[in-house]
Amino acid sequence: MAGALSGVPLAFSWLTVLPVRGPSDIDRTAGRRAIAAAPLTGIALGALAVAVLWGTTSIGLNPYLAGLLAVGALALGTRGMHVDGLCDTVDGLGCYGPPDRAREVMHSGGAGPFGVAALFIALGLQALSFGTFAAAHSPAHWAAVAVAVAAGRVAVVFACRRGIPASSSTGFGALVADSQPLWVGIVWSAPLIAASAFAADRWWLGPIVTTLTLLISIVCVRHCVRRFGGLNGDVLGFALELSVTITAVGLTLGI
Repeated sequence: MAGALSGVPLAFSWLTVLPVRGPSDIDRTAGRRAIAAAPLTGIALGALAVAVLWGTTSIGLNPYLAGLLAVGALALGTRGMHVDGLCDTVDGLGCYGPPDRAREVMHSGGAGPFGVAALFIALGLQALSFGTFAAAHSPAHWAAVAVAVAAGRVAVVFACRRGIPASSSTGFGALVADSQPLWVGIVWSAPLIAASAFAADRWWLGPIVTTLTLLISIVCVRHCVRRFGGLNGDVLGFALELSVTITAVGLTLGI
C-alpha cells in the first residue's frame, strides 16, 4: 500500500490534467506504483462528473445535455487520452494483417471509420446513461456516476496484471505491462463492488454489473494482447472507456 501511495503523484500526472508533478526519473517501478494508484484518479474524476451533472441540472439544464457536458468534462480532464486510445484500438482491431500492421494502423495518427463509430457509440452511451442518472436526481444515481468512472480505472489495473506482455520494449506499455500482481486488482475491486451496491435501485444489481464489467474488460484486453502482440497505452484507454460505458449502461437498468 505504501508503494501505491508513492505512485499517486505520477498517477495524477499521467491520467489527469491536474498540475501534479511526478518523479523526474520514470522507470518500471514508478510505473508499477502509478498504475496501482490509478483508481484514486477515478474517484477524483468521478467527483468531477457528479459535480458537473449536479451543477448543470440544478440551474435547469436538460439532464441529457448535462450528461453530454459531464462526458466532455471527463475528456478534458484526461487530455482526451483515453478516448483516443479507444478510437485507435478499435481501428487496429478492424484492420487485416499481422500484429505489426495493426499497430501501424493504431499509431497512424488518424481516425478510421471503426474508431469513429466506436467513439460515437461509447461516448453517446455514457452521456445518455449519465443523463438518466441526473434525471433521477437521487443519491444512489449520483453514486452510479462515480462508480462507473472508477470502474474504468480499476480495469486498467487488471489490464496491467502479471503475465500481460508489452507490445514494444519502449513506450508507455513497456513501463506498466506485466507490473501488477493479481491481488492489487482484487483489492481495488472489493470497495468498487461494495460501493456499487448503493448505486442502483436494487442492491444486488450494482455488484453484478461491476463484476461482469471487469470480467468483460479482462477478456477484451486479452484479445487485444493477442491481436497486437502485447499491451500498449491505447489498449489501456480502450479498456478504461469500455468499462466506464458498460458499467454506466448496466446501472441504468431498472430506473
